[in-house]
Amino acid sequence: MRLINTVAWVGAVAGLAMSWASAAMAESAAEIAVREAQKYKGQTITIVWEAGLQALDPLNFSGPKWEELTGIKVKVVEVATAEMFTKIMQDYRSGAGAYDALNVIPSWMPDLANAGALEPLDAYVEKYGYEAELQTIAPTYRDNQMKVGDTIYSLPDDGDVFVMYYRKDIFGDPKLQAEFKEKAGRDLAVPKTWAEFSEVGQFLTEKLAPNTYGAAFFRQPPYTMFMFQERFRTEGGKFFDAESMKATINSDVGVKVLTEMREENKFMPPGVEQFGFVENLAAFLSGQTAMTISWPPYGRWAAGYGTDEEVLSWVPKSTIAGKVGYALPPGGHPELAAGFTLSVSSTSKNKDAAYLFIQWLNSEEISMQRVQLPYALRDPFRDSHFVSPEYMAKWPDAKEYLAVLGEGAKTGLLDLSLLQTDKYEEVLRQMISKLWAGDDPKAIADAAAAEWDSITERIGVDKQKAVYQAWAAKSGAYPQ
Repeated sequence: MRLINTVAWVGAVAGLAMSWASAAMAESAAEIAVREAQKYKGQTITIVWEAGLQALDPLNFSGPKWEELTGIKVKVVEVATAEMFTKIMQDYRSGAGAYDALNVIPSWMPDLANAGALEPLDAYVEKYGYEAELQTIAPTYRDNQMKVGDTIYSLPDDGDVFVMYYRKDIFGDPKLQAEFKEKAGRDLAVPKTWAEFSEVGQFLTEKLAPNTYGAAFFRQPPYTMFMFQERFRTEGGKFFDAESMKATINSDVGVKVLTEMREENKFMPPGVEQFGFVENLAAFLSGQTAMTISWPPYGRWAAGYGTDEEVLSWVPKSTIAGKVGYALPPGGHPELAAGFTLSVSSTSKNKDAAYLFIQWLNSEEISMQRVQLPYALRDPFRDSHFVSPEYMAKWPDAKEYLAVLGEGAKTGLLDLSLLQTDKYEEVLRQMISKLWAGDDPKAIADAAAAEWDSITERIGVDKQKAVYQAWAAKSGAYPQ
Protein backbone atom coordinates (compact mmCIF):
# COMPACT_ATOMS: atom_id res chain seq x y z
CA MET A 1 0.00 0.00 0.00
CA ARG A 2 2.83 2.33 0.93
CA LEU A 3 4.61 1.54 -2.37
CA ILE A 4 1.47 2.27 -4.32
CA ASN A 5 1.07 5.62 -2.56
CA THR A 6 4.71 6.50 -3.29
CA VAL A 7 4.29 5.68 -6.95
CA ALA A 8 1.12 7.73 -7.06
CA TRP A 9 2.88 10.63 -5.37
CA VAL A 10 5.78 10.51 -7.82
CA GLY A 11 3.32 10.38 -10.70
CA ALA A 12 1.42 13.36 -9.33
CA VAL A 13 4.61 15.40 -8.93
CA ALA A 14 5.70 14.49 -12.47
CA GLY A 15 2.31 15.48 -13.80
CA LEU A 16 2.43 18.79 -11.94
CA ALA A 17 5.92 19.47 -13.29
CA MET A 18 4.70 18.82 -16.81
CA SER A 19 1.79 21.21 -16.23
CA TRP A 20 4.19 23.89 -15.03
CA ALA A 21 6.41 23.31 -18.06
CA SER A 22 3.42 23.52 -20.40
CA ALA A 23 2.27 26.74 -18.76
CA ALA A 24 5.75 28.21 -19.11
CA MET A 25 5.92 27.16 -22.75
CA ALA A 26 2.55 28.78 -23.38
CA GLU A 27 3.75 32.11 -22.01
CA SER A 28 4.32 34.71 -24.72
CA ALA A 29 7.42 36.85 -24.92
CA ALA A 30 5.37 39.85 -23.79
CA GLU A 31 4.05 37.96 -20.77
CA ILE A 32 7.54 36.77 -19.81
CA ALA A 33 8.85 40.32 -20.07
CA VAL A 34 6.10 41.67 -17.81
CA ARG A 35 6.49 38.90 -15.21
CA GLU A 36 10.26 39.27 -15.03
CA ALA A 37 10.16 43.07 -15.08
CA GLN A 38 7.92 43.18 -12.01
CA LYS A 39 11.05 42.29 -10.03
CA TYR A 40 12.32 45.79 -10.86
CA LYS A 41 9.20 47.65 -9.75
CA GLY A 42 10.00 51.22 -8.73
CA GLN A 43 12.91 51.64 -11.12
CA THR A 44 13.01 54.22 -13.90
CA ILE A 45 14.51 53.42 -17.27
CA THR A 46 15.48 56.08 -19.80
CA ILE A 47 15.07 55.52 -23.51
CA VAL A 48 16.25 57.66 -26.41
CA TRP A 49 13.56 58.17 -29.07
CA GLU A 50 13.24 60.18 -32.26
CA ALA A 51 11.66 63.54 -31.46
CA GLY A 52 8.18 64.32 -32.75
CA LEU A 53 5.49 61.88 -33.81
CA GLN A 54 7.67 58.79 -33.19
CA ALA A 55 8.03 59.69 -29.51
CA LEU A 56 4.26 59.66 -28.98
CA ASP A 57 4.45 55.86 -28.89
CA PRO A 58 6.38 55.63 -25.57
CA LEU A 59 4.96 58.91 -24.26
CA ASN A 60 1.27 58.20 -24.82
CA PHE A 61 0.95 54.46 -25.31
CA SER A 62 3.71 52.00 -24.49
CA GLY A 63 5.41 53.89 -21.65
CA PRO A 64 2.26 54.36 -19.53
CA LYS A 65 1.12 50.80 -20.31
CA TRP A 66 4.48 49.36 -19.23
CA GLU A 67 4.40 51.29 -15.96
CA GLU A 68 0.87 50.06 -15.29
CA LEU A 69 1.90 46.43 -15.90
CA THR A 70 5.30 46.42 -14.17
CA GLY A 71 5.66 49.47 -11.92
CA ILE A 72 8.69 50.60 -13.96
CA LYS A 73 8.62 54.20 -15.12
CA VAL A 74 9.83 55.08 -18.61
CA LYS A 75 11.58 58.40 -19.14
CA VAL A 76 11.63 59.36 -22.82
CA VAL A 77 14.46 61.55 -24.09
CA GLU A 78 13.44 63.05 -27.43
CA VAL A 79 16.34 63.68 -29.80
CA ALA A 80 16.31 64.88 -33.41
CA THR A 81 17.26 62.03 -35.74
CA ALA A 82 20.33 63.86 -37.02
CA GLU A 83 21.64 64.14 -33.44
CA MET A 84 20.80 60.66 -32.10
CA PHE A 85 24.03 58.93 -33.09
CA THR A 86 26.15 61.70 -31.57
CA LYS A 87 24.13 61.74 -28.33
CA ILE A 88 24.43 57.96 -27.95
CA MET A 89 28.20 58.05 -28.53
CA GLN A 90 28.66 60.99 -26.16
CA ASP A 91 26.84 59.18 -23.38
CA TYR A 92 28.91 56.05 -23.95
CA ARG A 93 32.26 57.84 -24.03
CA SER A 94 31.45 59.84 -20.91
CA GLY A 95 30.50 56.68 -19.06
CA ALA A 96 27.54 58.54 -17.59
CA GLY A 97 25.03 55.82 -18.35
CA ALA A 98 22.28 58.40 -18.83
CA TYR A 99 20.46 56.13 -21.29
CA ASP A 100 19.25 52.59 -20.73
CA ALA A 101 17.46 51.69 -23.97
CA LEU A 102 18.22 53.07 -27.40
CA ASN A 103 16.60 53.59 -30.77
CA VAL A 104 19.27 52.86 -33.37
CA ILE A 105 19.19 53.33 -37.15
CA PRO A 106 20.58 50.03 -38.52
CA SER A 107 23.31 51.68 -40.60
CA TRP A 108 24.85 52.98 -37.35
CA MET A 109 25.32 49.53 -35.83
CA PRO A 110 28.90 48.78 -37.00
CA ASP A 111 30.13 52.05 -35.51
CA LEU A 112 28.20 51.67 -32.26
CA ALA A 113 29.02 48.00 -31.79
CA ASN A 114 32.70 48.38 -32.61
CA ALA A 115 32.94 51.30 -30.20
CA GLY A 116 31.37 49.19 -27.44
CA ALA A 117 28.30 51.40 -26.99
CA LEU A 118 25.76 48.58 -27.48
CA GLU A 119 25.14 45.75 -25.04
CA PRO A 120 25.27 42.26 -26.64
CA LEU A 121 21.78 40.80 -26.34
CA ASP A 122 22.26 37.07 -27.01
CA ALA A 123 22.30 36.14 -23.33
CA TYR A 124 19.14 38.18 -22.65
CA VAL A 125 17.30 36.66 -25.62
CA GLU A 126 18.08 33.19 -24.27
CA LYS A 127 17.41 34.04 -20.62
CA TYR A 128 13.99 35.53 -21.36
CA GLY A 129 12.84 33.06 -24.01
CA TYR A 130 12.70 35.39 -27.01
CA GLU A 131 14.32 33.16 -29.66
CA ALA A 132 11.08 31.86 -31.20
CA GLU A 133 9.39 35.24 -31.59
CA LEU A 134 12.50 36.73 -33.19
CA GLN A 135 12.08 34.21 -35.99
CA THR A 136 8.71 35.71 -36.93
CA ILE A 137 10.23 39.10 -37.77
CA ALA A 138 10.20 39.47 -41.57
CA PRO A 139 13.39 37.95 -43.01
CA THR A 140 14.97 41.07 -44.52
CA TYR A 141 14.78 42.92 -41.20
CA ARG A 142 15.65 39.91 -39.04
CA ASP A 143 18.59 38.71 -41.13
CA ASN A 144 20.11 42.11 -41.83
CA GLN A 145 19.34 44.50 -38.98
CA MET A 146 19.86 42.46 -35.83
CA LYS A 147 23.52 41.47 -35.69
CA VAL A 148 27.02 42.76 -36.15
CA GLY A 149 29.09 39.69 -36.92
CA ASP A 150 27.48 36.80 -35.04
CA THR A 151 26.28 38.89 -32.09
CA ILE A 152 22.77 40.26 -31.54
CA TYR A 153 22.88 43.97 -30.72
CA SER A 154 19.39 45.12 -31.76
CA LEU A 155 15.79 44.02 -32.23
CA PRO A 156 14.43 45.17 -35.64
CA ASP A 157 11.45 47.36 -34.80
CA ASP A 158 10.37 49.46 -37.79
CA GLY A 159 9.54 48.31 -41.31
CA ASP A 160 10.71 51.41 -43.13
CA VAL A 161 10.59 50.67 -46.85
CA PHE A 162 10.02 52.77 -49.97
CA VAL A 163 6.69 52.14 -51.72
CA MET A 164 5.40 53.47 -55.04
CA TYR A 165 1.98 55.12 -54.78
CA TYR A 166 -0.03 55.72 -57.93
CA ARG A 167 -3.44 56.98 -58.95
CA LYS A 168 -5.59 53.99 -59.90
CA ASP A 169 -8.20 56.23 -61.51
CA ILE A 170 -5.61 57.82 -63.81
CA PHE A 171 -4.01 54.53 -64.84
CA GLY A 172 -7.47 53.09 -65.38
CA ASP A 173 -8.78 55.96 -67.51
CA PRO A 174 -9.92 54.46 -70.87
CA LYS A 175 -8.99 57.55 -72.88
CA LEU A 176 -5.48 57.69 -71.45
CA GLN A 177 -5.09 53.96 -71.90
CA ALA A 178 -6.01 54.17 -75.57
CA GLU A 179 -3.74 57.15 -76.24
CA PHE A 180 -0.79 55.54 -74.50
CA LYS A 181 -1.32 52.27 -76.36
CA GLU A 182 -1.32 54.13 -79.65
CA LYS A 183 1.82 56.08 -78.75
CA ALA A 184 3.89 53.42 -76.97
CA GLY A 185 2.54 50.21 -78.44
CA ARG A 186 1.89 48.73 -75.02
CA ASP A 187 -0.64 49.02 -72.21
CA LEU A 188 -0.55 51.88 -69.74
CA ALA A 189 0.63 50.20 -66.54
CA VAL A 190 2.46 50.95 -63.32
CA PRO A 191 6.15 51.10 -64.32
CA LYS A 192 8.40 48.21 -63.31
CA THR A 193 11.61 49.70 -64.72
CA TRP A 194 13.04 53.21 -64.62
CA ALA A 195 12.82 53.45 -68.41
CA GLU A 196 9.08 52.72 -68.17
CA PHE A 197 8.76 55.24 -65.34
CA SER A 198 10.24 58.00 -67.48
CA GLU A 199 8.04 57.12 -70.44
CA VAL A 200 4.83 56.95 -68.40
CA GLY A 201 5.62 60.03 -66.31
CA GLN A 202 6.34 62.13 -69.39
CA PHE A 203 3.17 60.94 -71.10
CA LEU A 204 0.92 61.74 -68.13
CA THR A 205 2.44 65.21 -67.75
CA GLU A 206 1.86 65.94 -71.45
CA LYS A 207 -1.79 64.92 -71.10
CA LEU A 208 -2.71 66.24 -67.65
CA ALA A 209 -0.45 69.14 -66.64
CA PRO A 210 -0.67 71.67 -65.13
CA ASN A 211 -3.52 70.14 -63.10
CA THR A 212 -1.67 66.86 -62.60
CA TYR A 213 1.94 65.94 -63.32
CA GLY A 214 3.17 62.43 -64.09
CA ALA A 215 5.15 62.14 -60.87
CA ALA A 216 7.07 63.88 -58.12
CA PHE A 217 9.55 62.74 -55.49
CA PHE A 218 11.07 64.39 -52.48
CA ARG A 219 14.27 65.83 -53.88
CA GLN A 220 15.97 67.37 -50.85
CA PRO A 221 19.39 65.70 -50.52
CA PRO A 222 18.87 63.81 -47.23
CA TYR A 223 15.92 61.96 -48.81
CA THR A 224 17.27 61.67 -52.36
CA MET A 225 20.43 60.10 -50.98
CA PHE A 226 18.38 57.01 -50.11
CA MET A 227 16.71 56.99 -53.52
CA PHE A 228 20.11 57.11 -55.22
CA GLN A 229 21.38 54.20 -53.12
CA GLU A 230 18.39 52.07 -54.13
CA ARG A 231 18.36 52.96 -57.81
CA PHE A 232 22.13 52.64 -58.23
CA ARG A 233 21.95 49.04 -57.02
CA THR A 234 18.81 48.01 -58.88
CA GLU A 235 20.49 49.26 -62.06
CA GLY A 236 23.48 47.03 -61.35
CA GLY A 237 25.89 49.27 -59.43
CA LYS A 238 28.23 48.31 -56.58
CA PHE A 239 29.45 50.86 -54.06
CA PHE A 240 33.06 49.67 -53.93
CA ASP A 241 35.46 47.36 -55.66
CA ALA A 242 35.45 44.49 -53.18
CA GLU A 243 39.22 43.93 -53.35
CA SER A 244 40.70 47.43 -53.55
CA MET A 245 37.88 49.26 -51.70
CA LYS A 246 38.02 51.98 -54.34
CA ALA A 247 34.63 53.70 -54.64
CA THR A 248 32.68 52.82 -57.79
CA ILE A 249 29.74 55.21 -57.50
CA ASN A 250 31.25 57.03 -60.49
CA SER A 251 30.81 53.98 -62.73
CA ASP A 252 28.75 54.20 -65.90
CA VAL A 253 25.75 53.08 -63.82
CA GLY A 254 26.23 55.90 -61.30
CA VAL A 255 26.50 58.55 -64.00
CA LYS A 256 23.46 57.12 -65.82
CA VAL A 257 21.35 57.22 -62.66
CA LEU A 258 22.30 60.82 -61.85
CA THR A 259 21.64 61.92 -65.43
CA GLU A 260 18.23 60.26 -65.55
CA MET A 261 17.19 61.60 -62.15
CA ARG A 262 17.78 65.16 -63.32
CA GLU A 263 16.00 64.56 -66.64
CA GLU A 264 12.93 63.25 -64.80
CA ASN A 265 12.53 66.55 -62.95
CA LYS A 266 11.43 68.07 -66.28
CA PHE A 267 8.07 66.27 -66.17
CA MET A 268 7.58 66.89 -62.45
CA PRO A 269 5.97 69.99 -60.87
CA PRO A 270 7.99 73.22 -61.06
CA GLY A 271 10.28 73.58 -58.06
CA VAL A 272 10.38 69.83 -57.37
CA GLU A 273 14.12 70.10 -56.61
CA GLN A 274 13.13 71.73 -53.30
CA PHE A 275 10.47 69.16 -52.36
CA GLY A 276 10.90 67.61 -48.94
CA PHE A 277 8.77 64.99 -47.21
CA VAL A 278 5.85 67.34 -46.54
CA GLU A 279 5.88 69.18 -49.91
CA ASN A 280 5.85 65.90 -51.81
CA LEU A 281 3.09 64.54 -49.57
CA ALA A 282 0.97 67.67 -50.16
CA ALA A 283 1.41 67.42 -53.93
CA PHE A 284 0.26 63.81 -53.98
CA LEU A 285 -2.67 64.17 -51.56
CA SER A 286 -3.95 67.23 -53.44
CA GLY A 287 -4.02 65.30 -56.70
CA GLN A 288 -1.16 67.25 -58.26
CA THR A 289 0.88 64.12 -59.05
CA ALA A 290 0.01 60.69 -60.43
CA MET A 291 2.94 58.76 -58.95
CA THR A 292 5.33 59.12 -56.04
CA ILE A 293 7.64 57.04 -53.85
CA SER A 294 7.89 57.37 -50.09
CA TRP A 295 7.73 55.59 -46.75
CA PRO A 296 4.60 53.68 -45.63
CA PRO A 297 2.81 56.59 -43.86
CA TYR A 298 1.94 58.15 -47.24
CA GLY A 299 -0.25 55.13 -47.97
CA ARG A 300 -2.16 55.43 -44.71
CA TRP A 301 -2.60 59.18 -44.94
CA ALA A 302 -3.69 59.08 -48.59
CA ALA A 303 -6.54 56.84 -47.45
CA GLY A 304 -7.36 59.29 -44.63
CA TYR A 305 -6.42 56.77 -41.92
CA GLY A 306 -5.58 58.51 -38.66
CA THR A 307 -5.47 62.01 -40.05
CA ASP A 308 -8.32 63.09 -37.77
CA GLU A 309 -5.87 62.80 -34.85
CA GLU A 310 -4.95 66.27 -33.54
CA VAL A 311 -1.22 65.53 -33.76
CA LEU A 312 -1.66 64.82 -37.49
CA SER A 313 -3.51 68.05 -38.21
CA TRP A 314 -0.52 69.18 -40.30
CA VAL A 315 -1.12 66.38 -42.82
CA PRO A 316 -2.97 67.87 -45.83
CA LYS A 317 -6.50 66.57 -46.33
CA SER A 318 -6.48 63.78 -48.88
CA THR A 319 -8.49 64.37 -52.05
CA ILE A 320 -7.58 60.94 -53.43
CA ALA A 321 -8.84 58.47 -50.80
CA GLY A 322 -9.92 55.26 -52.49
CA LYS A 323 -8.01 56.13 -55.67
CA VAL A 324 -4.50 55.07 -54.59
CA GLY A 325 -2.72 51.88 -55.58
CA TYR A 326 0.48 50.45 -54.08
CA ALA A 327 3.45 48.83 -55.80
CA LEU A 328 7.16 48.22 -55.37
CA PRO A 329 9.32 50.94 -56.94
CA PRO A 330 10.85 50.27 -60.37
CA GLY A 331 13.41 47.51 -60.09
CA GLY A 332 11.45 45.67 -57.39
CA HIS A 333 14.03 46.13 -54.62
CA PRO A 334 12.93 49.05 -52.44
CA GLU A 335 15.27 50.84 -50.07
CA LEU A 336 14.80 49.99 -46.40
CA ALA A 337 15.48 53.66 -45.82
CA ALA A 338 16.58 54.45 -42.24
CA GLY A 339 14.19 52.53 -39.94
CA PHE A 340 14.82 51.79 -36.28
CA THR A 341 15.97 48.94 -34.08
CA LEU A 342 15.91 48.68 -30.28
CA SER A 343 19.11 48.24 -28.27
CA VAL A 344 20.42 48.43 -24.71
CA SER A 345 23.18 50.85 -23.77
CA SER A 346 26.35 49.11 -22.60
CA THR A 347 26.68 51.72 -19.83
CA SER A 348 23.12 51.29 -18.54
CA LYS A 349 22.77 50.64 -14.81
CA ASN A 350 19.44 48.88 -15.42
CA LYS A 351 20.27 46.48 -18.24
CA ASP A 352 17.79 43.71 -17.45
CA ALA A 353 14.92 46.14 -16.96
CA ALA A 354 15.87 47.96 -20.17
CA TYR A 355 16.09 44.72 -22.14
CA LEU A 356 12.74 43.48 -20.83
CA PHE A 357 11.11 46.73 -21.92
CA ILE A 358 12.42 46.45 -25.49
CA GLN A 359 11.49 42.74 -25.67
CA TRP A 360 7.96 43.67 -24.63
CA LEU A 361 7.81 46.56 -27.13
CA ASN A 362 9.10 44.33 -29.92
CA SER A 363 6.95 41.28 -29.13
CA GLU A 364 4.24 39.89 -31.41
CA GLU A 365 1.46 41.09 -29.15
CA ILE A 366 2.61 44.64 -28.39
CA SER A 367 4.22 45.42 -31.75
CA MET A 368 0.92 44.54 -33.44
CA GLN A 369 -0.72 47.32 -31.44
CA ARG A 370 2.12 49.78 -31.97
CA VAL A 371 2.26 49.53 -35.78
CA GLN A 372 -1.43 50.39 -35.92
CA LEU A 373 -1.06 53.61 -33.94
CA PRO A 374 -1.89 56.27 -36.54
CA TYR A 375 0.49 58.85 -35.10
CA ALA A 376 3.62 56.91 -34.08
CA LEU A 377 5.07 56.08 -37.55
CA ARG A 378 6.25 52.56 -36.63
CA ASP A 379 5.66 50.50 -39.77
CA PRO A 380 4.87 46.76 -40.05
CA PHE A 381 7.94 44.52 -39.68
CA ARG A 382 6.65 41.12 -38.55
CA ASP A 383 5.14 38.41 -40.76
CA SER A 384 1.94 38.64 -38.71
CA HIS A 385 1.63 42.40 -39.28
CA PHE A 386 1.22 41.97 -43.04
CA VAL A 387 -1.70 39.55 -42.70
CA SER A 388 -3.47 41.01 -39.67
CA PRO A 389 -7.27 40.96 -40.21
CA GLU A 390 -7.56 43.91 -37.84
CA TYR A 391 -5.06 46.00 -39.81
CA MET A 392 -6.57 44.92 -43.15
CA ALA A 393 -9.90 46.38 -42.01
CA LYS A 394 -8.50 49.87 -41.33
CA TRP A 395 -9.46 51.13 -44.83
CA PRO A 396 -10.78 49.46 -48.00
CA ASP A 397 -7.38 49.02 -49.69
CA ALA A 398 -5.37 48.22 -46.55
CA LYS A 399 -5.02 44.57 -47.59
CA GLU A 400 -3.23 45.58 -50.82
CA TYR A 401 -1.12 48.10 -48.90
CA LEU A 402 0.06 45.47 -46.42
CA ALA A 403 0.73 42.97 -49.21
CA VAL A 404 3.14 45.40 -50.89
CA LEU A 405 4.88 46.16 -47.59
CA GLY A 406 5.24 42.40 -47.15
CA GLU A 407 6.83 42.10 -50.59
CA GLY A 408 9.25 44.88 -49.73
CA ALA A 409 10.15 43.06 -46.51
CA LYS A 410 11.39 40.18 -48.68
CA THR A 411 13.22 42.06 -51.45
CA GLY A 412 14.28 45.31 -49.76
CA LEU A 413 17.80 46.77 -49.84
CA LEU A 414 19.75 47.89 -46.78
CA ASP A 415 21.20 51.35 -46.45
CA LEU A 416 24.96 51.29 -46.85
CA SER A 417 26.46 50.55 -43.43
CA LEU A 418 30.15 51.11 -42.72
CA LEU A 419 32.44 52.64 -40.16
CA GLN A 420 31.67 56.38 -40.15
CA THR A 421 28.73 55.87 -42.51
CA ASP A 422 27.62 59.44 -41.84
CA LYS A 423 30.69 60.81 -43.63
CA TYR A 424 29.97 58.78 -46.78
CA GLU A 425 26.32 59.84 -46.65
CA GLU A 426 27.27 63.50 -46.39
CA VAL A 427 29.21 63.14 -49.65
CA LEU A 428 26.09 61.68 -51.29
CA ARG A 429 24.00 64.58 -50.03
CA GLN A 430 26.47 67.10 -51.46
CA MET A 431 26.50 65.18 -54.75
CA ILE A 432 22.71 65.51 -55.02
CA SER A 433 22.85 69.24 -54.23
CA LYS A 434 25.35 69.75 -57.04
CA LEU A 435 23.19 67.69 -59.39
CA TRP A 436 20.18 69.96 -58.86
CA ALA A 437 22.47 72.99 -59.26
CA GLY A 438 23.23 71.85 -62.80
CA ASP A 439 26.76 70.47 -62.45
CA ASP A 440 27.93 67.76 -64.84
CA PRO A 441 26.87 64.28 -63.56
CA LYS A 442 30.19 62.65 -64.47
CA ALA A 443 32.22 65.34 -62.75
CA ILE A 444 29.97 65.15 -59.67
CA ALA A 445 30.28 61.36 -59.47
CA ASP A 446 34.07 61.45 -59.92
CA ALA A 447 34.45 64.01 -57.16
CA ALA A 448 32.19 62.02 -54.82
CA ALA A 449 34.14 58.81 -55.47
CA ALA A 450 37.42 60.61 -54.74
CA GLU A 451 36.01 61.89 -51.42
CA TRP A 452 34.84 58.38 -50.52
CA ASP A 453 38.35 57.07 -51.22
CA SER A 454 39.84 59.73 -48.92
CA ILE A 455 37.45 58.77 -46.11
CA THR A 456 38.29 55.09 -46.54
CA GLU A 457 42.02 55.81 -46.42
CA ARG A 458 41.64 57.87 -43.23
CA ILE A 459 39.70 55.06 -41.53
CA GLY A 460 42.03 52.38 -42.86
CA VAL A 461 41.44 50.44 -46.06
CA ASP A 462 41.77 46.97 -44.52
CA LYS A 463 39.66 47.91 -41.52
CA GLN A 464 36.85 49.32 -43.66
CA LYS A 465 37.17 46.47 -46.15
CA ALA A 466 36.33 43.93 -43.45
CA VAL A 467 33.21 45.88 -42.44
CA TYR A 468 32.11 46.37 -46.05
CA GLN A 469 32.57 42.71 -46.94
CA ALA A 470 30.50 41.68 -43.91
CA TRP A 471 27.77 44.12 -44.98
CA ALA A 472 27.94 43.09 -48.65
CA ALA A 473 27.49 39.43 -47.66
CA LYS A 474 24.06 40.19 -46.14
CA SER A 475 21.01 39.19 -48.16
CA GLY A 476 19.76 42.78 -48.37
CA ALA A 477 22.99 44.44 -49.51
CA TYR A 478 22.57 43.91 -53.23
CA PRO A 479 19.65 42.55 -55.32
CA GLN A 480 19.54 38.77 -55.24
